[in-house]
This record gives sequence, structure tokens and C-alpha cells, in this order.
Amino acid sequence: MLVAQSRPRNLDWFHAGPLLFGDWGTSRLYVLGLAFFYTGHAAVWYLGAMSIIMASVAWAYTIVCRVFPEGGGVYTSARQLSPVLSVIGATLLLCDYIVTAALSTVEAFKYFGTPVASIVPLSVIALLLIGIVNWYGARNAGRFALLIALVTLGMSVSILLVCLPFVKEGLRTVSGVHESISSPWDQWTSLVALMLALSGVEAVSNMTGLMKPPVARTARRTIWPVLIEVITLNLIFGLAFTGLSHMVDVTVPDAIKYEALHNPSAAVPHEVEEYRDTAVKLLAIEAGQHSFLGATGGYYFGKIAAIAFGLLLLSASNTAVMAMVSVLYSMGQDSEVPRFFTRLNYSGVPWIGLVISVAACILTVVLSKGNTLLLYDMYAVGVVGAITINIGCCVINRRLDISPRSRIGLAVVAIVMLAVEATIISTKLHATYFAGGIVATILALRQIVAAQRRRRALEEQLPEPATGWLAELRSPTARLDSSRPRLMLAARGKDQSEFAVDLARRRKAVLFSIYVRTLRVLDIAPGKVPQVEDDPEAMIALGTTAVLARQAGVPFVPIYVTGTDIPSEILDYTVTYGCDTLIMGRTRRWFFSRTLAGDVVAQVTRSLPDGVSLILRSNSPFQPDKPDAGTVERVRDNGEEKVN
Repeated sequence: MLVAQSRPRNLDWFHAGPLLFGDWGTSRLYVLGLAFFYTGHAAVWYLGAMSIIMASVAWAYTIVCRVFPEGGGVYTSARQLSPVLSVIGATLLLCDYIVTAALSTVEAFKYFGTPVASIVPLSVIALLLIGIVNWYGARNAGRFALLIALVTLGMSVSILLVCLPFVKEGLRTVSGVHESISSPWDQWTSLVALMLALSGVEAVSNMTGLMKPPVARTARRTIWPVLIEVITLNLIFGLAFTGLSHMVDVTVPDAIKYEALHNPSAAVPHEVEEYRDTAVKLLAIEAGQHSFLGATGGYYFGKIAAIAFGLLLLSASNTAVMAMVSVLYSMGQDSEVPRFFTRLNYSGVPWIGLVISVAACILTVVLSKGNTLLLYDMYAVGVVGAITINIGCCVINRRLDISPRSRIGLAVVAIVMLAVEATIISTKLHATYFAGGIVATILALRQIVAAQRRRRALEEQLPEPATGWLAELRSPTARLDSSRPRLMLAARGKDQSEFAVDLARRRKAVLFSIYVRTLRVLDIAPGKVPQVEDDPEAMIALGTTAVLARQAGVPFVPIYVTGTDIPSEILDYTVTYGCDTLIMGRTRRWFFSRTLAGDVVAQVTRSLPDGVSLILRSNSPFQPDKPDAGTVERVRDNGEEKVN
């Protein structure tokens, strides 16, 4: 008998909303300045048009979330039609995440006010630190992201209050499109330049596998409040920004003035680059200085807001890195890329994917030299491509429960997104080379994996053995006598298994063994949570105990659990099955690792239920005829801990 557990659905809309805002809301930090840079005092019209597109895409994603309640990212929706298309869609998402991490990190240090010469080196160091923290699967990263999202939301509301006087001046300065970009094509390309405002909306479809049912309602409640906040504040901030004293007199859009409309490498003055890349920071400072805060108070108000926004951007970088790891993990599970992308370290993180993801982000920062205009162009090609494929596949897939009217609406949105993607590909050649190179690399890896799979199939002439680890785990267990004592083994290794089986034999007890596979990646596709048959380490650990228990005549129950909190899972199953003794091994991890990921033994000891003994055993070889010097037994009785 094998006991297994699936991941719970505990993500409500008021939890998912701030997470979505952490992705979607960050676009404001550079879209506002970018809109004025490209279109001058016609920026509000472009922001309005962008808002209509954002609302249309948001509506489309409410349908995507409804029809894919187990996870509806582009990889899932495209895979129902074509594995190759799903790989292309997932790779475009990889492109988006690579540039998201690179751009957000660079922008964070610009908001911090870092000297220009130090931005690239500090960005590299920050990405390395993000990789190190995620190596240990730090569980507090999600809480930090939620806290920062809420703080920046509060800062945004505060800025809204102090910038309202500038809205009137901004309304006065609103103008039509400048004559230099009056042709329909130039107007369209100027709007396309703002499409990176859509970045982050894809994240909500990847949350549905954890959302509380009914998923459709939870998704709607998640999407619409965030959309309303993003659109409302974008328009108000955009008007207030154009009403700032040093913006009022700008008559020609700076992208035209400095010939940067189609040339991201064009040199622009520092003050232009500053407002283009940190518009919300400048708005907070100037609006604060002209409010009741005064010159000094307004200056520090803007600086505090800039620090909060910088932390939000670093949080977005962290999320993007782990999202990349998740994409590679999902494709590795489906053998679309080499299986080594699914190898998990102790903390449950696919470590090879993490290393490659961080390296790709660092390389992007270094090669771009921190040029945000170049990164903006590279940003849009990935996110727009992924959205186009996701929505387009929902239109084509007739098996999905979508009404004819909704399908027509989705088709219109998909066509607009396809036109945007085609424009980016034809006008932003550097973005095309970037995305095309990564797509070609992933497709080449896919072909190599397929060739290796075919070759192994030809070489494997011997039949698979009739029995194996999995067969041992799934074989019927002897009847569990309720009168017998019960032991829980939560340690790995042959020596630990021998000790537990010998102890169960001597006590005439039933032996349970739990294997907790920690998995701390974002949900990209349904059904990608590890199963015991896909987890060789788990099969060996549990199977070893099963074989030894059968040889010793000890009733045995293996338990395989996927979760993020090891101590809670161990304690929960120990109590659920009425075990009076818990056997664990002493930790072998470094202090730094225990600090980041938590010391499992210490947490279990603190929460040990009354009447349950905890046996801590070193990883020394077990010798049944000799006293086990490495064993310490603790028992909590009536709230008091005793050491035997």
C-alpha cells in the first residue's frame, strides 16, 4: 500500500491579487516614462489605447483561467494542439522571463539612485544572490514579494494623493500626435513600443492550479481589481507626469529629437534617460515637494518610494528567475529538453535549470550594458508572443468549453496581438535575433533529446525485470494490527532503514516511512508535480526499507508526499497514523543552508506532540549487536521534553 498526497488548493483571490500586482504592476515603473519619451504630450492618448488592449487581454485571460483550472499557461494550452508549438510558446515565455529579470534588476538600481558606472556590476551581484537564495528554496521569498507588493501599492496611493494638483496642468498640456509621427505606421509602432505594459498577465494563468474553487470566480476576482488599479493609476500618473514643470515645455518627443525611435543605441542626455527609466520616482519627488510635505519632506518621500519600487523590481527579478526554472522543469518532465533539468537538490529546486537561468540573465545584463531601451524592445517580443499563442490556441481548440461569442472576441484579441508581434519582429531586429536564437537553441535541444530517446530504445534489448523498487512499494501490506506500536521513519539511507526495521522487529511494531519531496517551483503546467515513479531517489529510499521490512517480517507502509513544508508534513503524518515514535537523522547541512531553508530537526523538535518519542540518529553504519552510540531519544510528555 502506497500513501500519496496531492498539492492543496489554498490560493484565494486576495492572495493571488497582490502576487499578480507584483508582476503586472511593475510595468508602470517604466511604461510611463517610455510613453512620454516616444509620444510627448500625446502620451495620455497612447496610455488610453494601451489600457483598452490591457482590458481586452485581461478579459481573455479570465476565459483561459476558466477552461484551464489546473494551470493554463501557454505551455498547457498549446500542448493540446502541438508539442512543437508548446515548446515555442514556453521558449518565448523564457525570453520574457530572462529580460524581465535583467531589466527589473537594472531598473531597481536606477530607482535606488546608483551611479551609472556601478549599475551593471551591482546587477550581476544581485542576480547571483537571487540564485544563491533560491538554491536553498527559501520559503520566505513569496511572503517578501507579497509584503513588498502591498507596501508599493500603499506608496502608489500616497503618490496619487500628492500628484493630483499636477493632473490639471497635465490636462492643459495634452496635445495631438506630433507631426513627426503622424503617419498611421509611426503611430502604430509608437503604440507597439508600450506593449511591455502587458508583462505579468500570463502569471495569473499559471496560478489556477492552486486557486480555490470555483477557479473561474477566483480568477475574475484576482484579475479585475488589479487591472482597474493598473489602468487608473497609469492614466492619472501619466497626466500628472506630463504636467511636471520640466515636462511642460517639451514640444518634440525626445525619441524623435534624439533619433531613438528605431535606434535603441542612440545617445540621449542623462536627464532624458532619467525620466524615461524612473518616471514614477521623479513624479513622487516633485509632487511631494509641492505638497504639504515641503521641499525636504517631499524629497525624502520620493526617495522612500524609490526604495520600495526598487525592492519590488528585485522581487520581480526573483519571481522571473524561478519562473524560468519552472518552464525548464516542465519541459524536462515531458522530455522536450534534457531530463537533467528535472534534477532536484535537497531543497526541491531544479538546480541545473536555476544555474542556467541565472547565467542567462547575467549574460543579458552584461551584453546589453544595462541599456534599458534595448531591453525594453527585447522584453516585448517574448511576452506578446506567449500571449498570442496562448489566446490563439484557445480560439482554435474546439474541445474547450467556450461560447461562440467569446471565441470571436478571443479571435479579435489574438489577431491584434499577432499584429503587434509581427511589428516587433519586423522593426526590432535585435529583439528578433534574441528570441529567435533562444527558440532555435531549445528546438535543437529537443531534437537531440528525441534522437537519444530513439537510440536508447534500439539499444535496450533486455526486458525490464518483473520486480523493482516500485513493485516493492505497491505490493500489498500485511494487515495492520491496531494493537501494535507504530514507528515513523523520516530519514534516508540504508543504515537508517536497517535501524528502523530492527527497532520495529524488536518492538513488534508497524513501521511507516515517509519521503517528503520538496518542490518549490511555480506551477507552469498541470500534472508536473513529481510522482513516486518519476522520483528515483524516493523509490530507492522507500524501496530499501520495504525490502528490509519484508525480510524481517515487519508490517510496512511507505508514504510519498510532495510539499513545501517538510516539518509540517512529517508531524502531520506521524499524528495521523498514530505513531508513538519518530525516527530522524541528524542534519548534515551547513549552517547557511539551515538558516535559509530552516532546520527540519529543530522545527520538528519544537512541535513534537505529547507522548511521541523522537529518535535522532547519526548517519553511522547500523550494527544490531552493539549499542547505537549515535542515537539520542527525546520524548515530549505533558509539554515537557525529556532526553533518554
